[in-house]
Amino acid sequence: VLFCGSLEANWGYDKYTKGGNPGEYGWKAITSTDPEVRKRKLNAELANGRLAMMAVTGMFFQDGLTGSAWGDWGLYTDSPLRAFENELGVQAPTGFWDPAGYSKDGDAAVFRRRRETELKHGRVAMFATLGYIVPEYVRFPGYLSPSQGLEFKDVPAGLSALSKVPTVGIVQIFLFMGLVDFCYYQQDPSREPGDFANGGILGVPNGSGPIKDPEVRKTKLNSELANGRLAMMAIMGMFFQDGLTGSAWGDWALFEGSPLRAFEASKEVGAVEPFGFWDPAGLTVGRDETWFKKMRGFELKHGRVAMMAIVGFLGQHFWRFPGCFDVPDGIGALKTMPASANFACLFLLTGFFELRVLAERETEPGNFGDPFKIVENKLVGGYDETWRNFELNNGRLAMFGAIGTIAANYATGLDAFEQWEQARPVFLQYLKTTLPYSP
Repeated sequence: VLFCGSLEANWGYDKYTKGGNPGEYGWKAITSTDPEVRKRKLNAELANGRLAMMAVTGMFFQDGLTGSAWGDWGLYTDSPLRAFENELGVQAPTGFWDPAGYSKDGDAAVFRRRRETELKHGRVAMFATLGYIVPEYVRFPGYLSPSQGLEFKDVPAGLSALSKVPTVGIVQIFLFMGLVDFCYYQQDPSREPGDFANGGILGVPNGSGPIKDPEVRKTKLNSELANGRLAMMAIMGMFFQDGLTGSAWGDWALFEGSPLRAFEASKEVGAVEPFGFWDPAGLTVGRDETWFKKMRGFELKHGRVAMMAIVGFLGQHFWRFPGCFDVPDGIGALKTMPASANFACLFLLTGFFELRVLAERETEPGNFGDPFKIVENKLVGGYDETWRNFELNNGRLAMFGAIGTIAANYATGLDAFEQWEQARPVFLQYLKTTLPYSP
């Protein structure tokens, strides 16, 4: 505490008290003369600080409860949640997961009511998810409303159906569901949540009885809960996409109100099937064309480096530079002379080309001209949309491949070629298992 107080009192704190900017103590470790770079770094510092405050508070809380800095659940024997940790639905990888603390009071009656509600919503969501998918392929024959001349095939899928189905028909559907829910499927307190006397397997009234084998029954009931939870998430996503795009499948082309359309990144190269324009992290939200091209330049650069890295990972199995025959494979080479010195030279050479040579030749992201006249002489490829997408796709794949190869090399000590050799039996077994079922 005295050390921290000494630093705060003597290393620039007076600047802030005398009208300086908050947090400015005269240190230049993470600043920049470029105002945009400086702003981005200060924003990053604030964001990381907020995350760290949340993280260390959680660590303190876990440590206080369990006596372990990492909050080992097995040490927290006094938790009221342990009343339900052996219930159905407690599954890997989260185990008993109640982040909102609904079960912290240990009330068994409330837990049972919520489990009944979860099962009901999950079952409805599974039906609803099927209801979104099936009408795309199959419709009932005949008329939905003979009096209005409305056929089933004329009703659109998704939320748009509510505007086509007669109001009386929607009321009939709700009345029927209410009749089944309140009159036919009455929950018996002596039976498990969701287990109705009038419903057999798959809800068939008076159908086959309960599954005899307790382990098989537990597995199937856990599957129902897991599938219901997934279906609830799925149907909410379908509703959201339908409401935004007017299409049950969320066609991006129909979402004209998106802020991402301020710059039509979806029409740039790289927006390929099956995802089209895919930006789950929202990196282009509110950004202009300059930002997009900057990110595209980074993507191309990393993809090209990754493609060369993959070739290097495979090539080193068969050939080495003179003087490097005894150097270990993969990242182990960075710790061994002379490979580490060679890498330093390569790093400096790459930096020279990056900052001095290529920077002057770049006309657009990743385009440094055709110095070897490959395209001009029609030796191979070109600079049209097909070949540019081809490069982007291979670069994206190579980035995943390079990361996986490096991680596997670190864990196993095998080079890329040896990793493929080890994986061959599994891959062949996979083909034997899946090919008979492929379309």
